[in-house]
Amino acid sequence: MMKKMAALIAAAILAGALSACAAQPAQPAAPAEPAAEETKEEAAAEEAGAEETEEAAAEETEAAQEPDLLDEILERGYIVVGTEGTYSPNSYHDENDELVGFDVEVAALVAKHMGVEVQYLETEWASIFAALDAGQIDTVINEVGYTDERAEKYDFSQPYAFVQGGILVKSDNTDINSFEDLKGKVAANESTSTWGATALEYGAELDPVNAMAQSISEVLNGRADCTLNYITAFADYMKEHPEEKVKVAATTDPEPSSYIPVKKGNERLVEAINKALDEAYESGELKAVSEKYFGIDVTARP
Repeated sequence: MMKKMAALIAAAILAGALSACAAQPAQPAAPAEPAAEETKEEAAAEEAGAEETEEAAAEETEAAQEPDLLDEILERGYIVVGTEGTYSPNSYHDENDELVGFDVEVAALVAKHMGVEVQYLETEWASIFAALDAGQIDTVINEVGYTDERAEKYDFSQPYAFVQGGILVKSDNTDINSFEDLKGKVAANESTSTWGATALEYGAELDPVNAMAQSISEVLNGRADCTLNYITAFADYMKEHPEEKVKVAATTDPEPSSYIPVKKGNERLVEAINKALDEAYESGELKAVSEKYFGIDVTARP
């Protein structure tokens, strides 16, 4: 009897142990830690993204608060204009060594209608856009022509003058009678100017010069066959130097000849310049300045 009870107790203990072992796999509590680590990483990424968004928004706000070039000009009370000072009748020095000329007075009119003063920085044509790039000047008013290449870096005002282009040669030159005749000839022009580019387009070689007087000197001494420019500039030179044996051999149709460039990103300044030009045109001031220096109105809009 005692043996039988002992056997029953042993069987019960064994059954309890087996039940405990069978129940253990139904309680997988430990593997929760990796999920917690993933949650932390996601939270950190979200926090970093939020910080980047806040920084970008702060930068945009700061940029929006920075004054653009028009604001700077209005605040300082003057606009700085780059011009040659050696290009008559657009920008030159008179007998009293005063800076005068058509473009000089156009700059003064633009400043006047913008409500500011004007300051001039005189520099050679080859350096004038470098001065604009460096921020030494706010714009250039010096019979600047429009080109697609320049438009990649600068925004342009509307044109304020419409002039014929021409080819100047020695009086006895019979080889050049049209722009097509430039092929194989030597043209004395600044290599970065629109007229230098035009000469190259027609197949001429360039004799690089820095000023119009030098270009005409190159023609007279035979180092160049011709020079290209606006006929207003040639007419003024021939009026001042009647002894020089030169002539205009060919001309173009009237075309926009003068724009006012500013560095890209200053749309408000371009708008202000255009508004000033419109006001000076409607008042007759541009026409008066043109007739003063050219004897004709080159500002008449087509």
